[in-house]
Amino acid sequence: MSKPIERRQFLGASLATGAVATAAGLGLIKPQLAFADNVAGWPEKAFDAKLLKEAMSDSVGKTDIPVSSKVKLTAPTIAENGGAVPVTIEVDSPMTAEDYIAAVYLFVDHNPTPLASQFTFTPAVGKAYIQQRIKMAKTDNVRVVAKTNKGVLMASAPREVKVTIGGCGG
Repeated sequence: MSKPIERRQFLGASLATGAVATAAGLGLIKPQLAFADNVAGWPEKAFDAKLLKEAMSDSVGKTDIPVSSKVKLTAPTIAENGGAVPVTIEVDSPMTAEDYIAAVYLFVDHNPTPLASQFTFTPAVGKAYIQQRIKMAKTDNVRVVAKTNKGVLMASAPREVKVTIGGCGG
């Protein structure tokens, strides 16, 4: 006989399902993008790439992308826990139907899989802003590439994040 679901598990699952349904209903996310399985356009090859150049080529089509002050990447100089490095990405864009950020890619240069994440946007989001925690295998550069709906690519300057061994801070 299976164990009955606990109240907290039920409430958590219900809230998560409701949040995704609400966001999809408001047009903030496309329902097929909320669940990454078998999504057309999902850069599976880019996420499987082992080298930065391959990951960039497979996701955005090139490796030489101009740095723009419109792409802001915030990350700590020193991260004591490489398993949860806080990163904030903000891209200055009007986010109108005619001009908006369509996708943002986050890379960690020498991670086992350099493409750490990809986000897609619609104008309905209102702002290209992301906060997340990423895994970093070691001290490395983190960089962001943003792509507009017109195909224009722009990048942040690489940001070095020093990952301490054992979380001891030294």
